[in-house]
Amino acid sequence: MSVILRDVCFVRSGQKILSHITWEVQQGDRWVILGPNGSGKTTLLKLISGYIWPTSGTVEVLGKRFGTVDLRLLRRKIGWVGSFLQELIPPGQKVFDVIAGGVSASFGKVYGCEVPFDAVERWARVVQCDSLLDKPYGVLSQGEKQRVLLARALISEPDLLLLDEPCAGLDVVAREYFLKTLEHIAGRRKTMAVLLVTHHIEEVAPFFTGAVVMKAGRFIASGSSDRVLTDDILKEAFNVPVKVLRHNGRFALYCTVDLIRPA
Repeated sequence: MSVILRDVCFVRSGQKILSHITWEVQQGDRWVILGPNGSGKTTLLKLISGYIWPTSGTVEVLGKRFGTVDLRLLRRKIGWVGSFLQELIPPGQKVFDVIAGGVSASFGKVYGCEVPFDAVERWARVVQCDSLLDKPYGVLSQGEKQRVLLARALISEPDLLLLDEPCAGLDVVAREYFLKTLEHIAGRRKTMAVLLVTHHIEEVAPFFTGAVVMKAGRFIASGSSDRVLTDDILKEAFNVPVKVLRHNGRFALYCTVDLIRPA
């Protein structure tokens, strides 16, 4: 198993953010996690990566139970792409050093280990950001930043890849390129588990093997995408009438909301 959660709860300032989550992710699984804002999706990824600690329940990641392992070492086998990381990267840091930092799951220059020049250049070519290696991270476009973070996540050859809204802020072409790149990499790393958080059903590409829908810190449905991504389940999650369409293996969602006019 890549991830095993047993009756996990997470409470912050007296508010329960995650409630009694039990979930298993096997090697090579590709899961998408959907739900409205505030449903606990990003918190779930932070917990799996060890950046926060469960209030109750047990967490086991890559065969290591939290409380019995040095999380700093474990994170070196967990790749992460998302806004959570973007906020931690100094805008003046060179792209080369951003990618190299993935080796030690750290930020800033890599100290205490050999800088993997060949690996940085190789993964930069894979995600097509090799022309950016000498540029400061802060001057990049959103799409370029996401490609750099993907290269950073992959340089350590992770066994688990966490993606927190990686397509946020991307135009439709950049989004499709990112998803195609992800599909290509997942095809090469068949034992690597992938967990993707998104608000948009359009990002559920055919290579995802399962889907979870969250609401108010709970799983309201989990299983195959065909079984979970339905009108009734997503209506329950978002509290509005919805219609799910599918074409060539991809999903689309239409919803109807009432405009509340001021008195």
